[in-house]
Amino acid sequence: MSRERLYLFDTTLRDGAQTQGVDFSVEDKRTIALALDELGIDYVEGGWPGANPTDTAFFAGPPQLTHAKLTAFGMTKRAGRSADNDPALAALLDTTAPSICIVGKSWDFQVHVALEIPLDDNLKNISESVASLVAKKREAIFDAEHFFDGYKANKDYALSCVKAAWEAGASWVVLCDTNGGTMPEDVFRIVSEVKAALPDTRLGIHAHNDTEQAVAVSLAAVRGGVRQVQGTLNGLGERCGNANLCSVMANVMLKEPYASMLETGVSEEGLTRLTSVSRLLDEILNRAPNRHAAYVGPSAFAHKGGLHVSAVQKDPRTYEHVTPESVGNRRHVLVSDQSGRSNILARLGEAGIDVDAKDPRISRLLEEVKQREFLGYAFDGAEASFELLARRALGQVPEYFDVRSFRVIVERRHNALGNLITVSEATVKLRVDGETFYNVGTGNGPVNALDQALRKNLGKYSKYLHDLRLVDFKVRILTGGTEAVTRVMIESADEENRRWFTVGVSPNIVDASFEALSDSVCYKLYRDGAPA
Repeated sequence: MSRERLYLFDTTLRDGAQTQGVDFSVEDKRTIALALDELGIDYVEGGWPGANPTDTAFFAGPPQLTHAKLTAFGMTKRAGRSADNDPALAALLDTTAPSICIVGKSWDFQVHVALEIPLDDNLKNISESVASLVAKKREAIFDAEHFFDGYKANKDYALSCVKAAWEAGASWVVLCDTNGGTMPEDVFRIVSEVKAALPDTRLGIHAHNDTEQAVAVSLAAVRGGVRQVQGTLNGLGERCGNANLCSVMANVMLKEPYASMLETGVSEEGLTRLTSVSRLLDEILNRAPNRHAAYVGPSAFAHKGGLHVSAVQKDPRTYEHVTPESVGNRRHVLVSDQSGRSNILARLGEAGIDVDAKDPRISRLLEEVKQREFLGYAFDGAEASFELLARRALGQVPEYFDVRSFRVIVERRHNALGNLITVSEATVKLRVDGETFYNVGTGNGPVNALDQALRKNLGKYSKYLHDLRLVDFKVRILTGGTEAVTRVMIESADEENRRWFTVGVSPNIVDASFEALSDSVCYKLYRDGAPA
């Protein structure tokens, strides 16, 4: 049986840019667009030319895409103007984008309240705007804004908006759940009815995630008959975000009934790059990946319970609904006080540590892990610290440096300009290869100062640390009172974008921080093959 084509339309560069705290540069947009193109996405919406300098500059020098159609976004012409004299449409046509997506109202309430024009004038705006784009040899896509609310309020008018765009030459009419409040079952019903009423119209879906169901809404629309899905990488977007295109893509390619009935422009090989593209976006945004994101999250295929690990080792299908490799992810076995020998052995195998399952050191390591977790350590989120602990127990990690003492001073004072500032200064005394070093570092806090001091001079090991950087720092108070125990988790990275987590525990937050920092440095040295 031949499969129908489903088209994937990415709006990360526009909808994603509306996310609070997200601000793409022109180069960011080019990098993301090229990654999406390589992945096999059909449409890459680059932004709204003329609306802001970044989007205008992006379209002035667009990336050369080999698979995806670069798409410019805008709106229908304003009432009272001809399409040829509308500045917004002119800005779209001034680009070289082969595809143009325009948004227009399809809810009579919005036409009356937001546009304050007669309903027929809105239909005229839709029709003439689409026709103008088609006359200029551009592919025209119409986003029917607030479609589902409009359909519930005035079915005939919402359908007339879709019909006006289609008859004017639109290649797609996209039904938008603009406020993200429509339930999947309603979307399926309404899309099915629209498809029955207008069977020749090529329909798409644009869902927002305000009820945490944007992916479900998109899939319901696909079942109802749409053949274009719009969404963003990692579900970026205004308010609660948009449909997560990573999840949509994996679901339609790997899950039934979609995999049997549909094909996409993304190949099986392309799907294996899904996780790396998702992480690329997080790296550009300088934020940690969502650990629990479906398919692409670092914990998407993580196993903690000992019985779970034993079962997965026998047959991964027991606790993994797809193979991690199919989406470019990997299985991850966690180690904690809930672990059994199977967890320890599996985790050692992941780290490339070859050891006999009957080795008595495994039992001792398991007991040490459980004892440390009782004291407050958390190795299920600090894989680097666990690997160091295991390798030290097996005698595989040299003592790169020996910290004899450290001290941190925090001073609050007025600087030469009379401004009140806080300065942290750290001093670390350590020995490397029989030589003693006294390092001093300053920073915007005690941990930053300690980090600067520790790495300032490590003798022969300094060259291995030039690209080491701290990405994140988390503190949790484990017990209350004046003698509270503190757990510090540090995330580190290097120029190859390898990331690792280390942990420290102590009643003293600075001591806990220094333990995690030291582990981070040691892990980097071991991973890069620094000599003993």
